Amino acid sequence: MTKVQFYEEVEDHLLKYAVIIARAGDQWVFCKHRDRKTYEVPGGHREPGEKIDDTARRELYEETGAVRYTLLPVCVYSVAATDGSDGQEESDAISLCSEPCTGRSGICGTEESFGMLYYAQIETFEPELHSEIEKILLTKELPEEWTYPEIQPRLLEEAHRRGIL
Repeated sequence: MTKVQFYEEVEDHLLKYAVIIARAGDQWVFCKHRDRKTYEVPGGHREPGEKIDDTARRELYEETGAVRYTLLPVCVYSVAATDGSDGQEESDAISLCSEPCTGRSGICGTEESFGMLYYAQIETFEPELHSEIEKILLTKELPEEWTYPEIQPRLLEEAHRRGIL
């Protein structure tokens, strides 16, 4: 089981990922990695010394080819596997926290991995992708086959709850 929590802020050095819920017009933007059969929202790891906003911009470009867009921060999220799973099975574990966090979870003593969630409205894409992403999917419906089914649908729910979507 995977526990997903949401925060208003955490110490900057804890932010390891940027994940971007993206839309182009009235369609969702999802990525399909060339080694997977599933879909995911754009995002990835923060490079050493990189600002988290720059991580979001870099990952959005690398994974979708977005060149003109509006990018808004939504909130901080964390993920902790409470049973050693990798987030591939369905769960209903989710909570909201307003306290700043230092990285140690009370969730079965596991470490939380923190990321910054963003929303992007994409206006223009480059014609070709230049990364490990095989293709992007523009769709009005959410995909049935998620790469991270315990995590990414929760991120969309939280953005919707906050009035972003």
